Amino acid sequence: MLDIKVIRENVKEVKQAMLNRNLDISFDQLLNWDSERKIIIGKIEQLRLKRNKESEEIGRLKRESKDPPAELLSEINKVRDIIQEQEKQLLTIEKHIEDFLLRIPNIPDKSVPVGKDEKDNKIIRFVGKPEKFSFKPKHHWEIGEKLGIIDFAAASKISGPHFAVLKNEGSALERAIISFFLDMHKEKGYKEITIPYLVNRTSMTGTGQIPNLEEDSFKCAIDDLYLIPTAEVPVTNIHRDDVLEESALPQKYVSYSACFRRESGSYGKDTKGLIRNHQFDKVELVKFVKPETSSEELESLVLDAGNVLELLGLPYRVVLLSTGDIGFSSSKTYDLEVWLAGYGMYREISSCSNFKEFQARRMNIKVKYFQNKKRELLHTLNGSGVAVGRTFAAILENYQQEDGSVVIPNSLRKYTGFDIIKP
Repeated sequence: MLDIKVIRENVKEVKQAMLNRNLDISFDQLLNWDSERKIIIGKIEQLRLKRNKESEEIGRLKRESKDPPAELLSEINKVRDIIQEQEKQLLTIEKHIEDFLLRIPNIPDKSVPVGKDEKDNKIIRFVGKPEKFSFKPKHHWEIGEKLGIIDFAAASKISGPHFAVLKNEGSALERAIISFFLDMHKEKGYKEITIPYLVNRTSMTGTGQIPNLEEDSFKCAIDDLYLIPTAEVPVTNIHRDDVLEESALPQKYVSYSACFRRESGSYGKDTKGLIRNHQFDKVELVKFVKPETSSEELESLVLDAGNVLELLGLPYRVVLLSTGDIGFSSSKTYDLEVWLAGYGMYREISSCSNFKEFQARRMNIKVKYFQNKKRELLHTLNGSGVAVGRTFAAILENYQQEDGSVVIPNSLRKYTGFDIIKP
């Protein structure tokens, strides 16, 4: 959530930042509410002063065993009623302001390229080279079904489209990928944490999924609980309303979870395979850092996410997203796109973002500095470390053999217990 003071003092710059996001937002109503709020607060303060003086006068009279005049008692009751009415108006206005601010996305960092959509993203670097096959490489769903390790028909029967059932070596491979990711990230200093898959509305609001992305969420019909779209939501909310000591930062967490997301905005894309499902597995990285270090922490986060792909021998590229493509809460985002031989193209497998103080303001997470004891909002970051299903797909497509078998990357073999999946 943006600081209303920033909007108030820099409304032209903030409006331009929103235009860079392809959003034409008028802040006039917000600023009117803000002005009205200040006026009401002033009135309430004056009325409280008057009430206090009259209360002191009544108290003085009672101490002198005198009855307060009826006019004075009537006046203090009248002032009390006015204060209550003004406080109701203030709460209404503050609710309007909060609702407005909750729907405003983050301001893009100055280093983010201005652009309309993903076509304006900037490729930063390539890591590894795609292998040239002596045969036409197949898509992962073709490979998986022929190997008997993916069953989309069973998943459709059980749940509908955009789900998958993994079987036999497929189940073992997914479990191996998860364990490998967790172990590698823990070696980098991330603390493993296991979280609930159901969270309340406050948690979803804190990370920015609500109100803007609520239509993409799965909500329980009775309880006010949501299935998590990513472990970012519960992990980041662990420190909601906390004040972290400067010496305790950065806090780095890694968490595996199943994730649940409606693909309402996919418009028929990736109807086959594991790339875009309603339920998928992901290993997530979350950081809580001091504001002055968040830029460098984002760069190290990207390296940590990329490291596991390099250890798996999967070629990928790093892409800096433009203002028209970054997420609602993000100030700056790098996507890691893995090479998929069957597709013959790079596809997103990780998204690493610096939210700066945007989420921390919604969740009231602060850092306390040692020398001056000052408390201020810290910065939060998160990144996929990485998407398990898409890694599964990338291994099938990049390690496929002409006879239909799939070789297991060396770094995974101690986790799988086998080095090849044969037809």
